[in-house]
Amino acid sequence: MTKKFIIALGGSIICPKDINTNFLRKFSLFIKKEVKKGNKFIIVIGGGNISRIYQEAASKITKLSDENKDWLGIHATRLNARLLKIIFKQEANPMIFDQQFKIKSFGKFSIIIGSGWKPGWSTDFVTTQIAVDYGINEVIILGKPDHVYTADPRKDKTAQPIEEISWSDYQKLIPKKWIPGMHAPVDPVAAALAKKKKLKVIVANATDLNNLEKILKQEKFIGTTLY
Repeated sequence: MTKKFIIALGGSIICPKDINTNFLRKFSLFIKKEVKKGNKFIIVIGGGNISRIYQEAASKITKLSDENKDWLGIHATRLNARLLKIIFKQEANPMIFDQQFKIKSFGKFSIIIGSGWKPGWSTDFVTTQIAVDYGINEVIILGKPDHVYTADPRKDKTAQPIEEISWSDYQKLIPKKWIPGMHAPVDPVAAALAKKKKLKVIVANATDLNNLEKILKQEKFIGTTLY
C-alpha cells in the first residue's frame, strides 16, 4: 500500500557550516529504499547556514528589512532544494515546489522537493500548508533537536525533553511572532496553522535514520508529537 509522507528537512542539517555530503548520501539512500517499497515523499528544504551567511553579509553593508532577510533565506532554500532534486533526479519531479499549487499531485514521480515560497512563510509553514493542500494529516519535521524541550537546551541546562504536547501548550513555549532565521522546533506561523487544521506534527533528529524508519512505520520513536 502506497503511503504519502511530508518532511520538513532543516537547512542546518544539510548545511551546518559546509554542505553535509555524508548525511545527504545516507538520507538519499534511505529515501530511495522507501520509494522502492512504494512510498511517496514531499520533502521541503530549509536554508541553513547559507541563508545566514547572506543575511549577515547584507546587514554589514545596508539596513536589512525582515522582508529582505526572508528573500535571502528563500533563495537559500531554493538552492538547497535544487541540490536535493539533482540527488533524486530519477525519482523526483523536475520542478521545485516553490509556490502554492505549482505541483498539484505526485503524478508519475515518487518524490517532490519543495523550498521556501514567500516572505513571512517559513519552510515549516510551507510544509504544513502543503500537508493541508494534499490532505496529509501528519507532518515530520527533521532538524537538530531530537525533541521539543521545556526551554532552549542550548541556554538552559535544566530543559527537559517533551514526548507529547498540545498546540496550545506548545505556543506558550515559543515566541508569538515569526522572525527570519529564528530557532524553534516548529515556528509560530506553522504552529498556528497546524493547530487550526488539527494536524499532528512529529519533531525528531534528522541524522537518526533508524528512528525515522520507526516514525514511518508508526512504531515507538525518539521525538515529540504535537497535536
